[in-house]
Amino acid sequence: MKYSTKITVALPLDEFLHKFNNTENMKHWQKGLIAAEHISGTPGELGSKMKLTYKLGKRVMELIETITHVNLPYELHATYTTQSMHNIQENYFNQTEEGHTIWTSDNEFVPLGFTMKLMTKLMPGAFKKQSLQYMEDFKNFAEKGTSVANA
Repeated sequence: MKYSTKITVALPLDEFLHKFNNTENMKHWQKGLIAAEHISGTPGELGSKMKLTYKLGKRVMELIETITHVNLPYELHATYTTQSMHNIQENYFNQTEEGHTIWTSDNEFVPLGFTMKLMTKLMPGAFKKQSLQYMEDFKNFAEKGTSVANA
């Protein structure tokens, strides 16, 4: 399942990336994130790995982020893998003439089990909705300082 999402954030590209690439900031725009643990490589660089732990309701989900392509300030690609899903995410950043940043995220979800195959077929909109929610939460954090950490 593939889809693309896009949002404009009212920050210059360098300021956008400073907030986006700061691991400490992730809890402010990724609701449910309870831990981000560096595993290997230099953080943010090609091949680096991080374990992300989320609490979603009563369920705890762990995934491994692997940086697969870095061409900052314009591109940052990664994969996110759980026991049941592999997500390939390609992020593109462009600055507008007004000094804002356009963030485009191309996603491909590859289900690794029957249940997730079924979910991607029956509820594809839920995946795109969640991606857009993270982007909107980042925009609110970056522009206004609004955090979802204790929401």
